Amino acid sequence: MNAEASIVPAGVVDAGEILTVQRAAYLSEAQHYTDPFLPPLTETLDEVAAVLAGPSIVLAARLGHRLVGSVRAHLDGDTAHVGRLSVAPDQQGRGVGAQLLTAVERACAGRAARFTLFTGADSARNLRLYQRHGYRIVAHRPDPNGISLAVLEKPAVSPARSDA
Repeated sequence: MNAEASIVPAGVVDAGEILTVQRAAYLSEAQHYTDPFLPPLTETLDEVAAVLAGPSIVLAARLGHRLVGSVRAHLDGDTAHVGRLSVAPDQQGRGVGAQLLTAVERACAGRAARFTLFTGADSARNLRLYQRHGYRIVAHRPDPNGISLAVLEKPAVSPARSDA
């Protein structure tokens, strides 16, 4: 791994960079599934800016001034839905995705009892990352275009109990 990325909260001003990295990152998924209409590829700049302006947690990974990745989470009750984990293609495999995943889980700490996310059921590299971080496949479902998705969940780590 190169220098560790800085993980920082993202703002609306980061929308263009996030969208650029997201599209570059998801291009290989689109090629793998022969579907150029994956939602991360069709999302617009205005939609990304709206997410950044809303209640979702959005984190960015930066190497110096360069945005090299991002991740989102939104809370629904006690569940944190993690999504759009994206890492620039030239930075993949260097630990940036793991840093982002760990950071978004920490950002939801104390508010989420569990985390859930999904990825392509045939996306072995993604599945390995999530499983290394304690996620387990709990279901499969098709996306709107018919691609099989693996739904993964993990319980949030609760603070040490004083009565144990």
